[in-house]
Amino acid sequence: MAAWIQASLVLAVVVGLHVPLGDYMARALDGGKHARAEKALYRVCGIDPDKEQTWRHYLTALLAFSFVSIAALFALFTVQGRLPWSTGHEGMPWRLALHTAVSFTTNTSWQNYAGESTTGHLAVMAGLGVQAFASAAVGICAALALIRGLLRRSTGDLGNFWTDLLRTVFRVLVPIAVVAGLVLMAGGVVQGLGGGQTVTTVAGGRQNLLEGPAASWEGLKLFSGDGGGVFNANSAHPFENPSAWTNAFEIVLMLLVPTACIRMFGRMTGGLKHSWTLLTVVGILFGLLLAAASLAQSTHTGTVTEAVGGPYEGTETRFGIPGSTLFGVAATGSADGAANSAYDSFSSLGGGVLLAAMMLGEIAPGGTGSGLYGLIMVVLVAVFIGGLMVGRTPEYLRKRIGFAEMRWVVVYALIPPTVILGCVGLALALGHGQTSMGNPGAHGLTELIYAYTSNTNSNGSAMAGFNGATDFHNLLMVVAMPVGRYLPMVCVLALAGRLAGQQPGIVTAGTFRAQGANFVVLATAASVILALLNFLPALSLGTIADGLL
Repeated sequence: MAAWIQASLVLAVVVGLHVPLGDYMARALDGGKHARAEKALYRVCGIDPDKEQTWRHYLTALLAFSFVSIAALFALFTVQGRLPWSTGHEGMPWRLALHTAVSFTTNTSWQNYAGESTTGHLAVMAGLGVQAFASAAVGICAALALIRGLLRRSTGDLGNFWTDLLRTVFRVLVPIAVVAGLVLMAGGVVQGLGGGQTVTTVAGGRQNLLEGPAASWEGLKLFSGDGGGVFNANSAHPFENPSAWTNAFEIVLMLLVPTACIRMFGRMTGGLKHSWTLLTVVGILFGLLLAAASLAQSTHTGTVTEAVGGPYEGTETRFGIPGSTLFGVAATGSADGAANSAYDSFSSLGGGVLLAAMMLGEIAPGGTGSGLYGLIMVVLVAVFIGGLMVGRTPEYLRKRIGFAEMRWVVVYALIPPTVILGCVGLALALGHGQTSMGNPGAHGLTELIYAYTSNTNSNGSAMAGFNGATDFHNLLMVVAMPVGRYLPMVCVLALAGRLAGQQPGIVTAGTFRAQGANFVVLATAASVILALLNFLPALSLGTIADGLL
């Protein structure tokens, strides 16, 4: 009962806050005047903020910005030992630097290193922190382009990427980061640039406790969907997450911006009923995931919990099983790689629920921006199927959803499972999957599948039993992360460009209505069936087999 009360309070806060935040995002990001500081920045960067871009130009700008970001972050990591605030750390080896640069630029935040042992304060703030803002903004930009594609008619223009990027960062993300950082500092999260303090342990030894810019980073990593930790223990570390109420606040941060994007969609389209429909689908999916994970964690034993003698292994006592389960579902459902417990220590079926949350496409509620456009893609599938079932015209927001449009939707849906299962198969075929597994058999296979699902779907969390810090996995993940991040964006922007070129249809009695209880059920079923069709065989060999042993 206490667990459900906690979850209800957290979700109530998210639903309450998403309304004003989503309304503000719609006003701040959809047109309007340029602020004086923004005009100065546009002049410095040589940007014409009023010049519209076609989907190809928008995509080119998005990809160019992302790949330049990878290069800049790679350079910072390799030379960090010669820079201020390195806290004694040398530059990363080039394979690890490349992996980390790609990881944080793609909003994946998979860390093949222990946070405090490898990165200094400058690398965290100027490198990882900047990319947390930028990568989150890129996802919101792609979502804005898709919304404009649904709204505009007889045009090829989808807005200006550079304008969308700067407005998202400075009007939305920076203010949230300031508020979140102040709240977390008040809650006891450390903030400093010192080299740490040497203390005497209980056994009489000496230990250096590192400090860092944790409070300013913690809120940013959570609401941006980044998820990387200043410390290796991530949000289980008391310096990052000191108490039960900071744990609840961090869960709110993970869910807030993706949920507010849904409200923004309703405001921009002028149809709040559509946003409430999408939010209902998200609520049902999140509720099912949370119920399944809670049941698995409280009643199921499985391989790991039997081996250690109880379900509390890997769980922080100040959060307990309910707080850890809610955090895990929120993190995997919102494309955030944060963790306040050891996911490898979840019960077999409990860990499988976290894996399923990512395999859904992370639409419950998903990442910043990416959750919204992923959810719209699922809705288009439901609209198309529903229209064919009842013999009505498949339309969404008065735009026809025909063969040409569905082609991009289908390709979008096939990219993640193709990359995930292809990488898992390649690793197993070459023998690198087996050598990296911390556990044999079905549980080891689950660890491997989890790793590449997390990489491809821009999540970044991991099961600790899997060793990804090898040359093979570093380089394979460097391929999987940008393919899983940017190829779906190609489909989203191409679809947006095609929709923007249409003339809006006329709503008649024969038009399929994408609202109401029936459509909510249809959209929810479509999301679950798409995931099951793609991943059920792999889950049967891994998570399900492990849970039945």
